[in-house]
Amino acid sequence: MTVVLAGGRIAAVSAFGVSGVDGLVDVVLDEGRISAVQPAGTATDVGPVERIPLDGRWVVPGLWDQHVHFTQWAQTARRLDVSRAASAAEAAALVRERAVQERAAGASGASGDDVLVGFGFHDALWPDEPTRSLLDAATDRPVVLIAGDLHCSWLNSAAARRFAPGTTDAVLREDASFAVTSVLTAADDATLDRWAADAARAAATRGVVGIVDLEYGWNLDVWMRRMGAGGGRGGDGVGRNGGEGDAAGLRVEFGIYGEHLDRAAGLGLRTGAAIPGTGGLLTVGPFKVISDGSLNTRTALCSHAYPDGGHGVANLAPAELVERMRFAVDHGLEPAVHAIGDEANRRALDAFASIGAGGRIEHAQLIDPADVPRFARLGVTASVQPEHAMDDRDVADRLWQGRTDRAFPLADLHAAGARLAFGSDAPVAPLDPWAAIASAVGRTRDGREPWHPEQTIPADVALRASTRSTLSLGQPADLAVLDRDPLAASPDELRTMPVAATLLAGRVTHDALR
Repeated sequence: MTVVLAGGRIAAVSAFGVSGVDGLVDVVLDEGRISAVQPAGTATDVGPVERIPLDGRWVVPGLWDQHVHFTQWAQTARRLDVSRAASAAEAAALVRERAVQERAAGASGASGDDVLVGFGFHDALWPDEPTRSLLDAATDRPVVLIAGDLHCSWLNSAAARRFAPGTTDAVLREDASFAVTSVLTAADDATLDRWAADAARAAATRGVVGIVDLEYGWNLDVWMRRMGAGGGRGGDGVGRNGGEGDAAGLRVEFGIYGEHLDRAAGLGLRTGAAIPGTGGLLTVGPFKVISDGSLNTRTALCSHAYPDGGHGVANLAPAELVERMRFAVDHGLEPAVHAIGDEANRRALDAFASIGAGGRIEHAQLIDPADVPRFARLGVTASVQPEHAMDDRDVADRLWQGRTDRAFPLADLHAAGARLAFGSDAPVAPLDPWAAIASAVGRTRDGREPWHPEQTIPADVALRASTRSTLSLGQPADLAVLDRDPLAASPDELRTMPVAATLLAGRVTHDALR
């Protein structure tokens, strides 16, 4: 069936490959692709046609979140929120309160598990230390609190005995923490898939049509199962009648980690290749390698010392990083290197230069000015999360004092010709591209003064960094319909952008038009 989005406006015309149109237009969709963009009212109906009136709303390509941990994001709403805790004692008090509530309700936890899991703490600015005794006093149940940056976790004694026997540390960092959090799947597959479907439906309400899922683990089987449950739909262009709400309401590129690199190579997986049986919605993503830590955990590898005298951590020696990246490239997998500190970014760029291939650097939060031009020169995408700049500004001012002019240098990267790809790193930040766009355009949130406003970028640049396609003929009909012009909106208005409809390959996955 042909679908006509009737009487809309094209936002950012020059940015999205549309020419020769002005004023109200009809966007014609056939077989899940854009077949025409023409003046409103000029389309001739041939065969069955479904018309969706837009009443002057704005049309943009569907949005992508290009760095998420989707299963963790799907679980986050069910976990104890400790993001507002201003101290370790306050976080422990939230644990105590939740434990009492669940005991009174006769429940052990969100899924019957006795482990109490919390998420979102930021201890870099806490006046006190997170200790086992604080959490032990809150409850005798196992407690694992995961930091907002995902790079450390705080355990009480009961949790340590179960998940990290032999360690005496209350706070586990990097690999030790990942080993704990990776087994905290608080539900069976069917429940997790249901939560993932909820998260996919919520993402569609924000105009999202695709994600790059960098969840830890072997994601191929997870997403084949989820898309099998949704029938692997996509590409049929069936308008409002195609069904919606399952996890197949997104395009997904799944990442591969080092422990699965040989397995992926043995299966012949190559970045960009579609997985059969998923309607073209599931494709192989990049090879993810974590080269350093994070800012809040003080493990991001930096050229200058933190206030405690450390420089962060290098999870791999330079030669090891090159070896893994070269193996991945030789097997058709694009490297995506997690690098936050300036020294980590320099080493990652050196590694890309050594292997003679491009790829992605995930986060790229602190960059030496001399390294900024190397992104474009080496063909390395800066896969960045602008909302982190708002989350981390106070911590950065303390831990990277005197160097924050080079933190999240979006304007510098853009001016140097680097390709920007925006994401959220959900659950570190909410899976909402409009938050990233707003932070990139305004460098502000919650009414505060802009933080290093010299690094703001124009709205059309931020929008392109949050999309994958254009509105050109033959492009996938992955679209978002907006109630507000994104190029005329303030940062606050961008953050709350009302999305009237979302279409994936011509199928409506979110509909607020009726």
